[in-house]
Amino acid sequence: MAIDSTPPAPQPSALTSYLKSCALHGSHSPHYQNLALQILHNLQYQHDWTSLHIHIHSPLTQKLLLRPLISGLPPHRIYVHPDDQVEELKRGLDPTKGEPEREWVLPTYLAEKWSLRRFGKVFDAVGEEPPEEEREEEGKEEVSRDESEDGGAGGGPGGKKRRGGKRILLATLGDDSTVVYYIIHDGIVKPRQN
Repeated sequence: MAIDSTPPAPQPSALTSYLKSCALHGSHSPHYQNLALQILHNLQYQHDWTSLHIHIHSPLTQKLLLRPLISGLPPHRIYVHPDDQVEELKRGLDPTKGEPEREWVLPTYLAEKWSLRRFGKVFDAVGEEPPEEEREEEGKEEVSRDESEDGGAGGGPGGKKRRGGKRILLATLGDDSTVVYYIIHDGIVKPRQN
């Protein structure tokens, strides 16, 4: 009787398994896919975002995006329009509280050079908010919350159409794996009043 002395193949690590399960089917170069996955992981596990989704096609034109974009729901508001801040302060409310809005996130590397033209292409490919279909997929709880906001009664800034036009959260990954986030707008935004 012969005994096989070759050791069993090692099991893939949790990270390798995760990356394989989240593969974007070769639509973008692997380094952009991995960048999007790394930023998504940072948003989910370091910043408590939920309902995260990686977009590889434009929700407006269905064409391949310049690079994968992420959409998700932050645990709190990321941005409050200056006019909304004033209204909420007059009503005695804290502008930082309230329902968060789904946000677009653009994953980038620190060493990249971005021009206004490239940012313009990204803004042209997306709407003010991520597509409504994805909200419905997230569950009935979120759909019912969104419907109540649109109802008008007591629907503060969260129930209104987003002010200030399109915005994207620019996620910049540094060489040391630090991620820094910046809010960028499509066009000029009214400055905050002091």
